[in-house]
Amino acid sequence: MALVGWTTGGACAVAWIASLLSGDTSWVDRLWSVLPELYVITFAAGQHFTDAPLDVLALLTVLWGARLTFNFARKGGYRGVEDYRWGVLRGRMSTWRFQLFNLFFIVLYQNALLVLIALPAAVVAQHRRPWGIGDLVLSLLFVGLLVGETVADQQQWNFHREKARRRAAGSETSPGFCREGLFRYSRHPNYFFEIAQWWVVYAFGVVAAGRLVSWTLAGPVLLTLLFAGSTRFTEEISASKYPEYAQYQREVSAVIPWRRRRVAADERAADLA
Repeated sequence: MALVGWTTGGACAVAWIASLLSGDTSWVDRLWSVLPELYVITFAAGQHFTDAPLDVLALLTVLWGARLTFNFARKGGYRGVEDYRWGVLRGRMSTWRFQLFNLFFIVLYQNALLVLIALPAAVVAQHRRPWGIGDLVLSLLFVGLLVGETVADQQQWNFHREKARRRAAGSETSPGFCREGLFRYSRHPNYFFEIAQWWVVYAFGVVAAGRLVSWTLAGPVLLTLLFAGSTRFTEEISASKYPEYAQYQREVSAVIPWRRRRVAADERAADLA
C-alpha cells in the first residue's frame, strides 16, 4: 500500500504542475489508462505473482488499460489534445475558481478514484485461495464487457472519421452524433461497459472475501457517480449543438443498453421546433 500511496502522490504532483505549466488540464486523463492496472500489478507483485486470481485480475486490467490507451492515443490525447469539456468549464468559471476545480476535482479526486477502483485487488491479496469457478465467471464477464467497449469505441471512431470526411468534402454531416450500432440502444454504451468492468473488479474482492459488501465498495460507486455527472454534462453540450439530440434522448436509454422507445410524431416536432 505504501508504494501505491507514493505513486498516487507523484501522479497528483505531475498532473497538477503540468497543468499549470501547459494550461492543459487533461493530464489526469493521460494517466487514467495506466495507473489502475499499475496498482493492481503492485498488489500482485506483493504476492510474488503466486496468487492465481490476483494474477488474472492484473492481466485483465492490463488488457483494459491497453484498449483505453490505444483509443485515447488515436484521438490525439497524448499529442496535447485537451478534453473539450474542460474548455467549456473553463469558460464558465473565473480563473481562480477553475484552478481550484482543477486541483481538488480533476487532480486530487480523480487520482484518488483511480486508487479506489483498484483496491479490490488488495482484498484478493488478503484472502489467498485457489482459482475457482467464481473467478472464471467474472473473468469471462470482464472480457465480454471489454469486447463490448472496444466495439462501441470503434463504432464511434468510424462515425467521427466519416463525419470529418464528409465535412472536408462539403457534404451534409447531419446527424452530428453517432446513433448506429450499439448507440441505437444506449447513448453511451462505452460508459456502460466501462462502469460494469470495474464492478466486476469489485466482485473479484467479493468472491475472495466471501462477503457481498466490502470496504472497497466506494470505488465502483464513486466511479458510477462520476460517469453519471459526465453523462449529464456531455449531453448538455450535445443538446446545445444538435437540435435533434433531444429526440435521440427520448428514444434511447442514457447508459444501460435497452430497447428503443417509440416517440410520437408530435413529440418529434416539438423537439425540432
